[in-house]
Amino acid sequence: MADVPYRLAGKRIYVAGHRGMVGSAIVRRLARETCIVLRASRAELDLTSQAAVQGWFAEHRPDAVFLAAAKVGGILANDTMPADFLYENLMIEANIIDAAHRTGAEKLVFLGSSCIYPKFARQPIAESALLTGELEPTNEWYAIAKIAGIKLCQAYRKQHGADFISAMPTNLYGTGDNYDLATSHVLPALIRKVQEAKAARAPAITLWGSGTPLREFLHADDCADALVFLMQHYSGHEHINVGSGEEISIRDLALMIAQASGYEGSIELDPSKPDGTPRKLMDSSRLRAMGWKPQIGLEAGIERTLAEFMETAR
Repeated sequence: MADVPYRLAGKRIYVAGHRGMVGSAIVRRLARETCIVLRASRAELDLTSQAAVQGWFAEHRPDAVFLAAAKVGGILANDTMPADFLYENLMIEANIIDAAHRTGAEKLVFLGSSCIYPKFARQPIAESALLTGELEPTNEWYAIAKIAGIKLCQAYRKQHGADFISAMPTNLYGTGDNYDLATSHVLPALIRKVQEAKAARAPAITLWGSGTPLREFLHADDCADALVFLMQHYSGHEHINVGSGEEISIRDLALMIAQASGYEGSIELDPSKPDGTPRKLMDSSRLRAMGWKPQIGLEAGIERTLAEFMETAR
């Protein structure tokens, strides 16, 4: 860890992916700092274009970068669009990391994903589990791109002395999440399913798989706070896990959402559909030892997210 924290005051900070769930949470968190937040919409900047990214960085010259831009999606999206997930994420991270180095950025935080770890990694999953086993097949394309991003940050640190670090969050949810059933992750998908079933007075909702896989969830606002903390306090070669330290089965998650929604129908299972990784709990003890911990519990986070979904659905 750096002896002197990296100070954000007065710095020009680029949040790549500022309109996404995590990126927008980082922007909200940075409002508490006396810094200048730089952002560029997709219409303004194509992150998959090397020339465009190099030109933007040369013009704006950010002091620090949060690399939260990515093509993301759930099991169905990853399984049906593997080329898109691998190519676009490789291009985005390679272009931004290289441009940050070339234009003299002082620091960069690369945002990864817990899917980088082997499907059957020992639980809870420590940072050292990376590349010790086979990946989950349904999202290996996205995982390989994220692993490449970690290694790219490490390579620029080793070859050029760049202070580029990586953070691996667990499953995230919250403000600005994606509720499209074809491309969303499990928690927002369940919120939409439950709310639609409640509105239609449907007697039941159906979950993919057995309902037994265990998952860990972290609110995007907690994730953003952790990323800012790492930007300020961590400077090291190894990536850092960012998680809540708590896990819940998919079926119990559905029941929690149903209770918060006031939905009284039953929860049915479709075991013909894939489960994905059976268990995925991150070991975030290194981050906790640095002095950071989450503030938003799962029940409170679900209630907040449910209220936001209902507001946007009006």
